[in-house]
Amino acid sequence: MAESLSQRGAFAVVPCFNEGAVVRETVLGLLAEGVQVVVVDDGSERPAAEICGDLPVHLLRHRVNLGQGAALQTGIDYALRAGAEFVIHFDADGQHDATALREILTLLRSGTVDVVLGSRFLDPVHTRAVPRAKRVALRGGIAVSWLFSGLWLTDTHNGLRGFTRAAAQRVRLTEDGFGHATEILDEIRRAGVRYCEVPVLVRYSDYSRSKGQRLSNGLNILIDLVLRRLIP
Repeated sequence: MAESLSQRGAFAVVPCFNEGAVVRETVLGLLAEGVQVVVVDDGSERPAAEICGDLPVHLLRHRVNLGQGAALQTGIDYALRAGAEFVIHFDADGQHDATALREILTLLRSGTVDVVLGSRFLDPVHTRAVPRAKRVALRGGIAVSWLFSGLWLTDTHNGLRGFTRAAAQRVRLTEDGFGHATEILDEIRRAGVRYCEVPVLVRYSDYSRSKGQRLSNGLNILIDLVLRRLIP
């Protein structure tokens, strides 16, 4: 715990929409790592404030559901105004291990990279934990993201990412929905910031599977990305 307390300049942004009690478990894990937590409730039927209101976190709320990309940008803007040295994107559904922040923040503090991206496909053990159908879809997403962002990565739709303050200020999201994952990569390329990937485990519980993005949404994301390129 003594080591984790040095992470107070790090803000974990947690966008959530109808996550229920799972978001509390996620927040508790992050608080144990000594980081500040910004929960952005994206118009949940049961406000996250009812679930996490007694915890030492920053609670923000959209009156209506705007999408994960919009919720992330709301949290990023808040963290930067609050003086964050580092900004972490962290999913609310319990898929990520909060201890992964230790390596991410160590790399960011080293000054060798500006952005650290989590990957399910750098460690064979982590790769085997990904359901087969999901694995195929994610592999296809790598090619799509490369076409639109120009970055070739091993995992382009991982919700665990870390940014220095300077990088977070230069990477701005305008894509409200799930297409923001590819937009982030496009912004990283455009900004010319240094980046790397680190192996992270994504845990697929029954809950996270039920909440996960449907594979059929991939076409909608592709359409959104095409329109973004065609319409300035």
